[in-house]
Amino acid sequence: MISSIKNKLQYAILAVPAYAATIELTPGTSDFKPLTSITASGIVSGAISLALLVVALVFFFILIMGGLKWVMSGGDQKNVETARNQITNALIGLAIVFATFAIMKLIETIFGISLLSGITIPTFNK
Repeated sequence: MISSIKNKLQYAILAVPAYAATIELTPGTSDFKPLTSITASGIVSGAISLALLVVALVFFFILIMGGLKWVMSGGDQKNVETARNQITNALIGLAIVFATFAIMKLIETIFGISLLSGITIPTFNK
């Protein structure tokens, strides 16, 4: 199995120069414009937004897993209680994340600073 993975990695490494040759970035064009506008506050803002997004997704999946545990508990009282506690903890975590988001939006509105604008979530439509 390891030799199979090793062989696949060797083929992938051989293909990297071919993919890299097709990328053409020249300074002074619009390709580098976003790189020139990076600021420390933008990095912090992006990190905060990314952290909120990741934590919300983690708590959401914990909630889903708790629901699945409850459904698959088979009526065992101990497993049902464990699943119920997991769901409760996930809902509390989601409430904390959304409260944090609301407080940060309130701070943005009151003080006129931009805390959550450093990252944009990609979409399918342009």
